Amino acid sequence: MAMIVRRLGHSVILLERSRHPRFMIGESSTPLSNLLLEDLATRYDLPAVRLLAKWGSWQRNHPEIACGLKRGFTFYHHKLGQQDAPDPGRKNQLLVAASPHDRISDTHWFRADFDAYLVQQAQCLGVEYIDEVKLDHVTESADGVILVGTQDRQPVSIRAGFVIDATGPRGFLHRALHLAEEEFPNYPATQALYSHFSGVRRLDEIEPPQEFPPYPVDDAAVHHVFDGGWIWVLRFNNGITSAGVAATDTLAAELHFSDGADAWERLLGLLPTLGEQFAGVRTKRPFTHVPRLSFLSGVICGDRWALLPSAAGFIDPLLSTGFPLTLLGVSRLANILENDWHSPNFDAGLQEYAKQTRNELHATSRLIAGLYANMNNFPVFSALSLLYFAAASFSETARRLKKPHLAPSFLLHDHPVFGPACRKLLERSHYLKTEQDAASLIADVRHFIEPLDVAGLCRTDRRNWYPVDAKDLFASAAKLGVGREEMALMLESCGFYARVQ
Repeated sequence: MAMIVRRLGHSVILLERSRHPRFMIGESSTPLSNLLLEDLATRYDLPAVRLLAKWGSWQRNHPEIACGLKRGFTFYHHKLGQQDAPDPGRKNQLLVAASPHDRISDTHWFRADFDAYLVQQAQCLGVEYIDEVKLDHVTESADGVILVGTQDRQPVSIRAGFVIDATGPRGFLHRALHLAEEEFPNYPATQALYSHFSGVRRLDEIEPPQEFPPYPVDDAAVHHVFDGGWIWVLRFNNGITSAGVAATDTLAAELHFSDGADAWERLLGLLPTLGEQFAGVRTKRPFTHVPRLSFLSGVICGDRWALLPSAAGFIDPLLSTGFPLTLLGVSRLANILENDWHSPNFDAGLQEYAKQTRNELHATSRLIAGLYANMNNFPVFSALSLLYFAAASFSETARRLKKPHLAPSFLLHDHPVFGPACRKLLERSHYLKTEQDAASLIADVRHFIEPLDVAGLCRTDRRNWYPVDAKDLFASAAKLGVGREEMALMLESCGFYARVQ
C-alpha cells in the first residue's frame, strides 16, 4: 500500500511497531491473491513485487527469500483419539489443485523474509520508513491527522493528510479511536495456537500414496480437520514449517490452549498420524496463543483514515482468505486515492470501500461458520468448501480473461444468483438433523455451483481429487462469455502450459 501511494506521487511515511525481520503469520497465498498482486504490480509499476506472484519467477530471481511451494489445498478428516483408517474411497480427504505445475504455482510467504523485502523496496521508491515506533494516541482535525508516540524513548509526532491502518485485528486506530467491536452473526467463538518448527516430516513419507494425486499432498496448504477445529501445516523451503490449530472455545478449553506447547502435545496425542509427523521436531519460537480469533471493527473508515481489511476484521486462517480480502482492499483504496483524492467523491468512495469490506468479511464469516458447524461431517464440509473453490476459480478466470466485472466481489457474495443461494445453503448447514438433510444439502451445493463451475468441481467421478485441467476451462468457456480461442490465448499468456527447458 505504501509503495502504491508513493507511486501516485504522495509523500509517505511507513511506521513499524517492531523491527524487520520479524515473526508474523498469515502466510499462504492463493491464485486470486497472486493475480491481484500481479495486477497491482503491473498497474503501479512495481516490478520487484510482480516477481513474487509466482513460484517460478520468485525462485529464478529471489531464491534467497524463503517461501513454500503451494500447489493446492489438501484436507484430511480425523476423529480425535482414533487411528486413521485406510481411505481407498477418498471419503475423508479433499485435494483441490490450484495450478497445473510448479512454475506458475502459488506460494507460502515466509513473512520474516517477505516483509523485510517489501520494506526495502518501499524505501527504494522513496517511502520514509521508521521502525520501533510505539504510537500512543491520534488526533483528527479538519486538515489532517496527528499521530503521537515514541521511538527509542524519544517523542514522535507525525502529521498526515491521510492514515491507512495495517496493524491487524484490534490494531492501533481501533484502540486509539475507541471504535466499537461487532460480532459475526451465528459464528462460533474460536481460539488459535501456533508456532514455527523444524524437522517436520512429509506426509507422503509416512504414508506413500497408492495413487497419483493431482499434486504432492505436502506441497500445499494442508488442513487436518476434526470435530471442533483444524490444524494447518505449511512448509517453507528453508527447513521451517508453520503449524497451528484453530478451534472452538469448547475444544480449546478441553486442551488448555493457554498452556502453549503442552496443549499442542496433548492435541498431537489425539491425532496419531500428526503425532508421527511431528515426532522429534524442534520448536523455533515460543507458541502464540490467541484467545479471541475472530474480530470485526464497528467502523472501518473516517474522514482522514481507513482500516485495511486485515485491520477491519479477521475470521479464521481456514481457506487462506486473508490475503485476497486485503489485496482487494488495497486495490480499492488505491483507486480512490488515485482518482478521488481532494475531490467531492472522496468521502463517498471511502464509504463504499467500507461497505464492500464489511460485506466481504460477513460473507467469509458465513462460509467459515458453516465449515466449523460441519467439521464432524466431512462430506458436508467438503461440499461447502466447493462453494469457495467455485467462486474463487470463477473469479480468477474472469479476471485473467479481462472480465473483472463478472466477479467484482470476494466469494461472489453480490452475484444476483450465486450470492443469495450461497447464503441460504450456509444457513441450512447449521440445522442438519438427518443423513437425508445432509445429502440434500450436498446435492443442492453441486446444483448451485454448476453455472459457475469452471474447474470440474461438480464431477463426482473425481472422488474428491480435483486437478487443474484445461479441458474443464474449455468446457466452461461459455459460462464466461468467451469462445475456445479466447480461452486458449488466456491459458497461453498466463503460462498454463509448462515448456520443457
